[in-house]
Amino acid sequence: MTKFGLPALALATVLCGTAGAGEAADPERVKRGEYLVNTSACHDCHTPFKMGDNGPEWDMDRMLSGHPESEVITVGPTLEGPWAAAVSMTNTAWAGPWGVSFTANLTPDPETGILRDYSEEQFVQAMRTGRHLGQGRPILPPMPWPVYGQMTDEDLGAIYAYLRQLPAVRNKVPDPLPPTPPSN
Repeated sequence: MTKFGLPALALATVLCGTAGAGEAADPERVKRGEYLVNTSACHDCHTPFKMGDNGPEWDMDRMLSGHPESEVITVGPTLEGPWAAAVSMTNTAWAGPWGVSFTANLTPDPETGILRDYSEEQFVQAMRTGRHLGQGRPILPPMPWPVYGQMTDEDLGAIYAYLRQLPAVRNKVPDPLPPTPPSN
C-alpha cells in the first residue's frame, strides 16, 4: 500500500462510519444525536461504571456497551423490607419485582449490539411502545422509555444516527432473569 493509501483508507472509514451500505450519516443529525445521548442520561446506565479516584465513573473504553458480559449474574438479590430495587456496581444490572434487567449494548456491533436488529423506524417504535423492535418483549425497568417516547421522531432518529456511527464494542449482554421468589 502506498504511503497515502493506509491513511486515506483510515480517513474514509472514519468519515463513512457505520451508517449502512451506501448511506452517509448527516453530520448535523449525528451531532444532534450525540447531544441528546449526552444530556438524556444514556451513559448513566448503558456505559459501565468503573472505580476512579473520586468513586464510580463511566468506563469510556466501553462506552454505551451495556452490561459487561464478564460480570456474570445468575440470580437477583432478595429484596427485603422497604427495598424495591438493587443495582450492580457497574450500574448496568438492575433487580426488582420484574427480575433482573441488563442494560443493552447500544453500539453497532454486528454480533452483540442491539442496533444490529433495529431499523430506525423500529428504534423509534421501541421508544414509543416500550417493546423490543417495537413489538417484542417489554423493555424492562429502569429504562425510561415512556420519557424518551415523548421525543420527536427527529430527535429519536438523531439518537439512532449517532448510535449507528459509534465504534462497535463486542459485548454480549445476557437475557433478563426472572424475579427471585420472596424468602419466607
